[in-house]
Amino acid sequence: MLQVPFIRENKTTVLEGLAKRNFSNAEALIDQVLTADENRRATQVSLDNTLAESNKISKEIGALYKSGKAQEANRLKEQTGQLKDSAKELSEKLTEITAALDQLLYQIPNIPHASVKAGSSEEDNEIIFSEGAIPNLGKNALPHWELAKKYDIIDFELGTKISGAGFPVYKGKGARLQRALINYFLDKNIAAGYTEVQVPHLVNTASATATGQLPDKDGQMYHSTVDDLYLIPTAEVPITNMFRGNLVQESDFPICVTGYTPCFRREAGSYGAHVRGLNRLHQFDKVEIVRIEHPNNSYTALEGMVTHIKNILRALKLPYRILRLCGGDTGFTAALTFDFELFSTAQDRWLEISSASNFETFQANRLKLRFKNKEGKSELAHTLNGSSLALPRVLAGILENYQTEQGIQIPEVLIPYTGFEFID
Repeated sequence: MLQVPFIRENKTTVLEGLAKRNFSNAEALIDQVLTADENRRATQVSLDNTLAESNKISKEIGALYKSGKAQEANRLKEQTGQLKDSAKELSEKLTEITAALDQLLYQIPNIPHASVKAGSSEEDNEIIFSEGAIPNLGKNALPHWELAKKYDIIDFELGTKISGAGFPVYKGKGARLQRALINYFLDKNIAAGYTEVQVPHLVNTASATATGQLPDKDGQMYHSTVDDLYLIPTAEVPITNMFRGNLVQESDFPICVTGYTPCFRREAGSYGAHVRGLNRLHQFDKVEIVRIEHPNNSYTALEGMVTHIKNILRALKLPYRILRLCGGDTGFTAALTFDFELFSTAQDRWLEISSASNFETFQANRLKLRFKNKEGKSELAHTLNGSSLALPRVLAGILENYQTEQGIQIPEVLIPYTGFEFID
């Protein structure tokens, strides 16, 4: 979340940033935050003064007892009792005000980076790069869901039987190709300096709140109410929360972590051909990269993440493009996001396969993730994450773009991982 001193000192900048996002009722909400903060600070001053007075009188009482003036000391003890009652009331009031202030702050998204353009939807995103030749497959090209059925490698109906729509079953070479992609992505990330971790697939409320999924994405997450645990929508949540509450050293940067997890997301109200097959799922596999960076280096790190994802897609020889998201399409927690889209030749449309984002201090403020600078003072770190990569649409792109009349070729870099060159 945004830091209150930043809001207080940069109200115009904050409102301009929220306007880029088309964030409604921004000025009223910011004014509520500032009013609540004034009350919090005033209450804190009253509490501090009350405690200081109580401590002062306690010392006087001790001195009076030592000098044999017990009657005067007892009179002062009555006063300290009243001060303690006042301090307790002020402390409770401060807790309530602080909690209410946090609830207001949780409603405010991050301020977009200066390079982010205003816009209302994905139609306003900027295409900043494209690469790879779109193959000419001819009139007989099939979408991936038909290829999956033809070669018996993904069974959508069986997944519906077991769980419901959006939970496919990968079979035979389909399952092996899925596993090959996971291992390939992890190996590429490790070679780039990321440390692999295996993390829990359920997180507590504190973790989901710290990375910004709660309360913003509450309705999109699967919630185990008995244990009050949430199925993760991305490995970003447990990986980033590994550092919640940490004070790291400046020499620790960069902190680079990668991990594979299944991911779980509700997709309410999704219908039509654009969600068929692997286009949109409730459960899917993804390999994630997360970085904890010094604020001075976070945007250089973001460029490095984008280049890293580029190199993976180049090696797979898939046609892709990169978009800089506009304010209206940028995620709640992000300051700047680059989306990667793969061209689905058989569907004749672009499919998002990765996002790389810099959150600046927005997540770190909730995480209380700090580092000691050269002057020995504590500062909030910057957090970043990216999909490297989300599997369903990459798999769909491989099936569609590599299809031939004889079967589906396997990208050359994946053959050592699959152990086969062809799906037929």
